[in-house]
Amino acid sequence: MILVGAVAYGWWSVGAARRGARWPWWQTLAFVAALLLFGVLQFGIVGVYAERLRWAFVLRLALLFFAVPTFAALAAPVSLLRTGGPDRLARAATAALGSRPVRVLGNAIVSPLIALAMFCVLLTPLSAAIRTSPVWAVAITVFVPVLGFGLLAPLAEPGILRSSTFVTAEFLLAFVELMLDAVPGIVLRITNHVLDGATTTLVGKAWYPSPLQDQHLAGDLLWFIAEVADIPVLISLFVRWQRTDRREARVVDDLSDEEMDALTRAHLERRGYRSRVRRAAGRAGAAGVGRGGRRAAGVGRRCGTTSPSSYDNGDVVPGQPGPCPTA
Repeated sequence: MILVGAVAYGWWSVGAARRGARWPWWQTLAFVAALLLFGVLQFGIVGVYAERLRWAFVLRLALLFFAVPTFAALAAPVSLLRTGGPDRLARAATAALGSRPVRVLGNAIVSPLIALAMFCVLLTPLSAAIRTSPVWAVAITVFVPVLGFGLLAPLAEPGILRSSTFVTAEFLLAFVELMLDAVPGIVLRITNHVLDGATTTLVGKAWYPSPLQDQHLAGDLLWFIAEVADIPVLISLFVRWQRTDRREARVVDDLSDEEMDALTRAHLERRGYRSRVRRAAGRAGAAGVGRGGRRAAGVGRRCGTTSPSSYDNGDVVPGQPGPCPTA
């Protein structure tokens, strides 16, 4: 995976340079950091002891899900593919980003639930079976970074835009995510019995912790990483909100006066403005009758007026009959 990623990113960078596009150096550096971190997690101490130690397994899982995709998303590989990659592959990537599954995954409503569901597995006996299985180790290595990148790519790519209302809702839910992600880590840390059922003490190294100590270390690491990992998400949401706000401002500025008036009328009609005003006029007319203002109310109804002030100055709703003749 490291070799494939390095070759593809380098090939697309060369293609972008040939087309006259200058790719930022810091994005290339971010992609190199993602590959280096992935290599450390795969071949370093965390990868070697992930099968035996809970804290190594949790650290590897959390960093593959949070850290590696974050650096990869900062590198903007999809934008680089559009700039310097093959046209057919670029169109396929653009279509994939615009597809409904990716749009559903890439918002702050679904991603917290996915992260919470994945880390809640650590609180069950299934965690020990996954940790000690070579098949699951390969699946985690391949699919967890891809899943994390799929959640972050729609936030990082400039081609994915949302309405300002939707982005505001994402902001609120992102702060909820700050608490939700930490729940599995907190449970691992404060529970005083082994949750996954693997209570056999490891031998062979003097520094091996007991099963309960191992679980507490795993909880500490997951708690810390889950809290820190939400910072890039909040930054990405803020950047997305800025892009959305600028786009909506440009759309409004490009409207002519006639188009703006038509848009305002359509909005008022959609909100039922006229029906509410007519009901208010009816109530005001009834109140006027009760106070001896029957003639004013009658004139208002005959002439199509819709507000108390129209009884005095003859104003009418646009599209309704004109002012009443004075007596």
